[in-house]
Amino acid sequence: MNQKPNQQHQVWHYVLNFNKKQDINMKIALVGYGKMGKIIDEIAQSRGHEVVARLNETPNQENLKDADVVIEFSNPEAAYQNIQNCLNLSIPVICGTTGWLEHKPAVEALAKEKSTGFIYASNFSLGVNLFFALNKKLAQMMKGFPEYAVQLEEIHHVHKLDAPSGTAITIAEGVIENSDFQSWKLEETQGSTLGIRSIREGEVPGTHSVHYTSTVDEIEIKHTAFNRKGFALGAVIAAEWIVGKAGVFEMNDVLGL
Repeated sequence: MNQKPNQQHQVWHYVLNFNKKQDINMKIALVGYGKMGKIIDEIAQSRGHEVVARLNETPNQENLKDADVVIEFSNPEAAYQNIQNCLNLSIPVICGTTGWLEHKPAVEALAKEKSTGFIYASNFSLGVNLFFALNKKLAQMMKGFPEYAVQLEEIHHVHKLDAPSGTAITIAEGVIENSDFQSWKLEETQGSTLGIRSIREGEVPGTHSVHYTSTVDEIEIKHTAFNRKGFALGAVIAAEWIVGKAGVFEMNDVLGL
């Protein structure tokens, strides 16, 4: 997206003030301080919050002692232990790391046991969560038209470690829940298995599309992220929302979708 400087300023001002609640001032610990962590840091401070820890090491009682909430964007290998440590300290966690979801039931059980809050989202962007809802509705509509073949595609930057993306998996699950597909796999759709093409190129923040193709036409829905700011904003809004709540939630709860 090639925006003029004034347009960029307007977009950034909107991002910093979206759904802003002036009476909430949190102490946030950032677990995983890479590109996303740094953008979350900037947005959180601009919304009046204090970032009390910026960690690339394992969180523990000492380095989380001042935190009201943790926002976790680390890597698939570290995420499960990071989340466990935070929840064991009864600190609510907002997690955007993908690639560790075989442990998700255990994490959710721990959050309930410790009576604290936990939100995992494959993507915190408002636009993507609207896309998830649209995807489910379209899958319901297309179920009665078997002449349309379905294929998913996701494109991300070359630094992304997991494939397919967590967002693509969420999209696939939305199609499967509302169609006759039984499962998903990488590459092409075959029979009752929904296919996901996973492409890694350049510095693409994230592009996801669902294609319904017949012999005469094609229906496509697509979400294209221009940068990481939308993801970061959603994570901060989720952190604001979860304050004082206990249990396991989703972005649908945060956004009222």
